[in-house]
Amino acid sequence: MIEFKKVVKRFGDVKAIDDVSAAIDEGHVFGLIGTNGAGKSTLMRLASGVLRADAGNVIVDGEEIYDNPAGKANIFYISDDQYFFRNGTPMDMLRLYQTYYPGFDSAKWQELMGKFGLDQGRKVNTFSKGMKKQLSILCGISANTKYLFCDETFDGLDPVMRQAVKALFVREIEERGLTPVIASHNLRELEDICEAVGLLHRGGILFERDLDEMKLNLHKVQCVIKEEEMLRRIKEGMEILTMDNRGALYTFTARGSRQEVDAFLEGLAPVFYELLPLSLEEIFISETEVKGYDVKELLF
Repeated sequence: MIEFKKVVKRFGDVKAIDDVSAAIDEGHVFGLIGTNGAGKSTLMRLASGVLRADAGNVIVDGEEIYDNPAGKANIFYISDDQYFFRNGTPMDMLRLYQTYYPGFDSAKWQELMGKFGLDQGRKVNTFSKGMKKQLSILCGISANTKYLFCDETFDGLDPVMRQAVKALFVREIEERGLTPVIASHNLRELEDICEAVGLLHRGGILFERDLDEMKLNLHKVQCVIKEEEMLRRIKEGMEILTMDNRGALYTFTARGSRQEVDAFLEGLAPVFYELLPLSLEEIFISETEVKGYDVKELLF
């Protein structure tokens, strides 16, 4: 488990991380979402032990991670601004990571490089942006670490490669309990792979939740409402997060179980209503508006 306890990190007068407390459980994909400059990269560098917190604690598997070589050996960090040797080849990167990670699986690396069609002897500086991302991911997977931190990992990958990488993550989670932590500014990128998500804004965590739990307890409702009395009863009798309308057709997001929402609306007997599935984007819009933020300003 990775734990942040009242973590603060400053760069001069800028407070990049502001009193963050959160926990990331093992064995599933955690999505860290926020705008550019929200503090995602700083939080990942703190969790990987690259940076020291100015206040608070960053704990990985029960131990402070900074200045902890044994703890860092369980973490592979892929930064948004990747580093490769000048004029180096993938084989040079292989030798480097074999030095740092005792469990590095060279056979797996060779197999994955072949499947992804990457030339082991070609200079990395001649690779495209997407190919460099692929190389970093394959090195991270082959390092066989417990945690894999990915900062904007899917940026630069085409749709086919994105699905291939996601499938690779799923396989590693099932086979050896890998915990990928993926930072992104794009909600749609993470919707089909993350089990838990956290929203970071201006250096602070607005919330972190289990995605399935969020989906089970939030519902988008379309309902024809012609009487003011029915509208009043809906607003007073349900926990409404967002609501808008076009004439008599109202669309709103309500918190509660499906059974509770269904039972309440059945009791009102409107002309028409239906419950619709919510996307991750709609969930975040609803949750952040409750906290007084306009998520469209934050993320899109």
